[in-house]
Amino acid sequence: MLRGFLAGASLSLTVALIAYITGVITLTGGSAKDSTTSFGIKHGSHEDVQNAISELRAALTNANAVVTDQATLQNYGSSPNSYHPASPHSVVVRVLSTEDVVAVVNIARKYKIPIVAYSGATSLEGHFSGARSICLDMSGMDKIIEIHETDGDLVCQAGARWEDINATLKEKGIPLFFPLDPGPGATIGGMIGTGCSGTNAVRYGTAKAEWFLNVTVVLPNGKVIKTRRRARKSSAGFDSTKLFIGAEGTLGIVTEATLRLAPLVPTKVAMAQFPDVEHAVSAVQEILNTPHGPHIQCVELLDDNMMEAINNAGLVSKSYPVRDTLFFKLQGTPTAIKETAAAVKQIVKKYGSKEFQFASTDEEAAELWENRKYALMSTMTFAGEGGRVWTTDVCVPVSKLPELVYETKKDLAKHGLRSTIVGHVGDGNFHALLIFNNDDELKLVSEAVHRLVHRAIALDGTCTGEHGVGVGKKEYLIDELGEGTVELMRSVKQAIDPLNIMNPTKVLLY
Repeated sequence: MLRGFLAGASLSLTVALIAYITGVITLTGGSAKDSTTSFGIKHGSHEDVQNAISELRAALTNANAVVTDQATLQNYGSSPNSYHPASPHSVVVRVLSTEDVVAVVNIARKYKIPIVAYSGATSLEGHFSGARSICLDMSGMDKIIEIHETDGDLVCQAGARWEDINATLKEKGIPLFFPLDPGPGATIGGMIGTGCSGTNAVRYGTAKAEWFLNVTVVLPNGKVIKTRRRARKSSAGFDSTKLFIGAEGTLGIVTEATLRLAPLVPTKVAMAQFPDVEHAVSAVQEILNTPHGPHIQCVELLDDNMMEAINNAGLVSKSYPVRDTLFFKLQGTPTAIKETAAAVKQIVKKYGSKEFQFASTDEEAAELWENRKYALMSTMTFAGEGGRVWTTDVCVPVSKLPELVYETKKDLAKHGLRSTIVGHVGDGNFHALLIFNNDDELKLVSEAVHRLVHRAIALDGTCTGEHGVGVGKKEYLIDELGEGTVELMRSVKQAIDPLNIMNPTKVLLY
């Protein structure tokens, strides 16, 4: 039965794409500001929403499964770390199983009510904002279902947090880990939705690099699919797993996933400081192109402002010199780490580094890396009382990163904006954390983000390396991908979600 459904779904999608290419299908609808008429579909009325809420209460009998108080609706529809337009949802529904999700989707489809998935609430581009919508709280679906140590994979629900997964493996004495490491608190469903990566990407790649062997998805029509079996590789048909990676919940609701795990390898953390960002990034390029490159698990850039922010935040046991800095995590056998360290030390010295040192203890190494992961919190402290922080990311070919960072810092200085910069420089991805204190400065920050994105795209880069599109970056997709590619994405969306109930207003302009 599943095979028949998948075949039918593939045929429908193929027919839709052919129709698009031949011009039979064209997409029309409302403006980008009015999602209720996208694809010519009008979403449910206030009365429809109230009827849907009544049916949700009857369908989900768990205590506090259906919530409608205004404070909760507002909280679930916005983020204190995002400055994009946001609206409260009409109802929050807390689900615990795939069957619960099916029930919610069927009711939403009946009344044409949009559904917005929510779990870790760590995204930054307005991904979970709503308007006359059902917020599907997946955070209770946080179970690890199966661990297959011999096969190097595990099955979990979408609300599981990546840190909890790795902590569980460690507690059980299993020498494996899940290498994707975005911001603290991120959940598997959100990581799939945004196509995440993290500090380990230079060695292990991103969410789109086979770390998700399959996903279980509730489609807009209420049917449940599993995109493939658990084998490490498959050439059977479309790669439907990747259809949902980076789709940000616009094509269906991911409820479970099979994660590929990696062996734990011994690591050492080292730090090098430079006269400027350009020298630091140039050193990384040379290091990664040596035979020792595969032993670099992570290489992170923290500019001088970020180092000052970390010192001021009071989260480190000792202060560090306020200079543009690279943090390295080297992996391998003791011999491999020793040889890699010698090569790195020689190269960073060539680019003006006067200091290359290992963390003296495991505790210091863990502290250094934790402070890199909490860059946003440190920057918020650095911003001072009343200060706020807009965080954005872009990615360019690694050879273009020195130019991008230099031009960006010059631009921010010209407009009198304070910032910190952190970056996964091994893959050309960097994050600018821009500080503002009032609405006038917010306008300057917004304009600076706009210039940064266009600067990255002009360098053959992308508007987002790992944060995702949400509402904040969708205006740049045509410039980056071209009208034809974006139109193809719209066709896929319309074929799978013709009522446009899955997280409308995100990713695509209609």
